[in-house]
Amino acid sequence: MLRFIVRRLLVAVVTLIVISLVTFGLFFAVPSSPAKVMCGKNCTAQDIAQVEERLGIRDPLPEQYTNFVSGIFVGRTFGSGEFQRECPAPCLGYSFRNDQPVTEIVTQRAPVTFSIVFGAAAIWILLGVSLGMVSALRRGTVFDRFAIGISLAGASMQVYFFGLILLYLLVYATGLLPFPTYTPLTENPAKWALGLLLPWMTLGFLNSALYARLSRAQMLETLSEDFVRTARAKGLPLRRVHTRHALRAAITPIVTIAGLDIGAALGGTFITETIFGLQGLGKATVEAVQFLNLPVVMATVLLAAIFIVIANIVVDVLYAVIDPRVRLS
Repeated sequence: MLRFIVRRLLVAVVTLIVISLVTFGLFFAVPSSPAKVMCGKNCTAQDIAQVEERLGIRDPLPEQYTNFVSGIFVGRTFGSGEFQRECPAPCLGYSFRNDQPVTEIVTQRAPVTFSIVFGAAAIWILLGVSLGMVSALRRGTVFDRFAIGISLAGASMQVYFFGLILLYLLVYATGLLPFPTYTPLTENPAKWALGLLLPWMTLGFLNSALYARLSRAQMLETLSEDFVRTARAKGLPLRRVHTRHALRAAITPIVTIAGLDIGAALGGTFITETIFGLQGLGKATVEAVQFLNLPVVMATVLLAAIFIVIANIVVDVLYAVIDPRVRLS
């Protein structure tokens, strides 16, 4: 198992190096100079030179990349004179538009996105898998048909439609829930949960539809396998057959999808954050694109890639824990 994890970590390191190169190249992918893009249309040559100095893009590209990577570990200094700014480690760049290190912007916005994603993920995984498993065990019943109908309805809706409906019904029309707000978990756990309940319900219901359909299909397929019939023939209790044998085999592809979904969602849930007025990473990314705040764009793209890579590592490790065949291979 240790060798398995070490191999995955080495692959992850190489992947992140490649991603950092691509992310760094994003800075120079715009048609004109990044300094011209950030400075605007009415900038003089002197203004552009000042912006280039602040951004640290007057050096050769290899040196700039080295400074970019080293800044993550030891910090950097941007600009000079009155425009000099210190960016302590881990430095993901400096936003002169916001006049603060990008790391500060990320640390301010990330808790909002983390709270939305992990809370919603707990709902959509538990609800979707439970609904799919029970539906498979009661195939052809009224409950099964009802579960299929609910999952189809959820899969057919979009966040911006279902979220607005819940917002109108539960906040404006009835007042059952307050308007979504973010309160730090350490400050007031109850207010934190209540303020994010509506986004959790929205994402949880919509994403659970896929998990319900997938888990039902996987469970039905697993129940027809020889090892399940053998376990039944041995006289094992049905609950043990379903939970210890069938469920463990059926849940493997669900773990893969859950890991990738959570990793991708951590990169930013812009639509959800916009609908409910929450200031998370997704909204920060779109605002940075709108205002050509390239350091923030670079940082959020890199973070999104890191989240997905970490999610893949976690999925690989869980595979080895859940399925003994992975450990044997």
